[in-house]
Amino acid sequence: MTTKVIWISFDLGIKGDYENLYAWLDRHGARECGDNLAVLAYRFNGKDLLEALKKDLKRAITIRNSDRIYVIYLKEGVMKGKFIFGKRKVAPWEGYGKYLTEIDDDMDELIKELSK
Repeated sequence: MTTKVIWISFDLGIKGDYENLYAWLDRHGARECGDNLAVLAYRFNGKDLLEALKKDLKRAITIRNSDRIYVIYLKEGVMKGKFIFGKRKVAPWEGYGKYLTEIDDDMDELIKELSK
């Protein structure tokens, strides 16, 4: 078994399967980190964290096409982030300030871009 600390951000809309997601988070000892964000020590078999997590969540909750789940994790000393369900959408703050023309889920690149 491997254990990784991960943050999960979730947006299941108003008809999402929150009851089963909350049960899954509770079973994994997740801690609340604000609206729709949780941190937990995730235990899994195998080498691929994201593959194991995606399979586990698919078994536990009903995922619709509009649902979004984003995972933040440490890989080889670098913070990474990836949507395991859904994809990035237009941010509500877009147009209020400087807009990044290219968004990369590699946190290293995002941090460099934001630091300019």
